[in-house]
Amino acid sequence: MSPIDREDAAWGAARELLKPQYAQEPLFDRLTRHLDQFVGDLLDMTAGGGAAGGVLAAIVILLLLVGTALLVARQIRRSGRRRAGSGELFDVRRLTAAEHREAAERFAAESRWTEAVQERMRAIARDLEERALVDGMPGRTADELAAEGGLALPAFAADLTAAARSFDDVTYGGVPGTPAAYESMTTLDTRLAAARPAALGAAS
Repeated sequence: MSPIDREDAAWGAARELLKPQYAQEPLFDRLTRHLDQFVGDLLDMTAGGGAAGGVLAAIVILLLLVGTALLVARQIRRSGRRRAGSGELFDVRRLTAAEHREAAERFAAESRWTEAVQERMRAIARDLEERALVDGMPGRTADELAAEGGLALPAFAADLTAAARSFDDVTYGGVPGTPAAYESMTTLDTRLAAARPAALGAAS
């Protein structure tokens, strides 16, 4: 019996996959199968295509691996952001600035610094909204708040940007909250709450 070469095997596999039981094959399985076959072809090229073919195949395989890793990392980041609330500053609750401050203090008393930082930043945002210094925009992100608040209160622009970065770090970046981060956020909240529009240019 003569050995079956790669081309005959490929045709045999194709005929097999045309059978009805393969019609409902999941997309991921189908893509994985095609990728396996493609990599197999590249490995054959490496073995039989000489030095130039081997180098080309190695480059293509490396690019495939890098591309796959980037796609997986991107999907993980996007999934994480969906679980975390798609980057929004507020969750579904509608609380006042005072209520957010109370929540922040409770979390701080329990040494839950991540939640404390988050609630203090929300207190800052709600306070600015309540005083009509920024618009009450639904779905606002911390960065958007910092940008709008910085335009309204230029003396606090840098501090608001730093606060937004701290909020994003603990909420989406996996960075744990700390007493120092909470203290910095609390100090900014206090300064903003005490400032008056006529005196904001001098407050920094």
